[in-house]
Amino acid sequence: MARRVRARFALPPHAPGLRIGLFGGSFNPPHEGHRTASLVALHRLGLASVWWLVSPANPLKDMGDLASFPKRFAAARAIAQHPRIEVTGIEAEIGARYTYQTIRYLKGRCPGVRFVWIMGADNLANFHRWQRWREIAAAVPIAVIDRPGSTLAATRAPAAIALAPYRRSQAPVFAMQKPPAIIFLYGPRSTLSSTALRASKTI
Repeated sequence: MARRVRARFALPPHAPGLRIGLFGGSFNPPHEGHRTASLVALHRLGLASVWWLVSPANPLKDMGDLASFPKRFAAARAIAQHPRIEVTGIEAEIGARYTYQTIRYLKGRCPGVRFVWIMGADNLANFHRWQRWREIAAAVPIAVIDRPGSTLAATRAPAAIALAPYRRSQAPVFAMQKPPAIIFLYGPRSTLSSTALRASKTI
């Protein structure tokens, strides 16, 4: 049993110089919108892969409607279904509660890898509420994926205003930028949301 758990939480393949996207969240539940955002980032930023970091919990969300970690992890694998999207439960293994802890660990564990943090525009609107969000911005470039209904709120949010001087526009070389750096990516969009899916009792 211990071997199977270790294999599930093992880091996906990586090597110095590779450009890898980090897409964190509770995935409660995962849906095609997560996959669409990952594919946009993969192609626009020239990433080798995108890692879905399925979190044990989200400090900013109600734990009452959170499905079990094994259920969310399995559902994420079923939705991802792409050779360059890797689903990992590394946050559960290392006991990380906050994103800055995860990024610290991954940068120390994977020297030379060019990590990019991927988030939806709806998350950027609340980014200033994340623990040590400035440390996150100083550690990795941030790619923001446009989402219906979130564009205006995201660009006016405190973190977006603070990071405005570091906004970049050249997606093909963005992963090589020294942080802080932020880019907005526009492309295929999905109206799906985990909140709406939970409300419709589809999980």
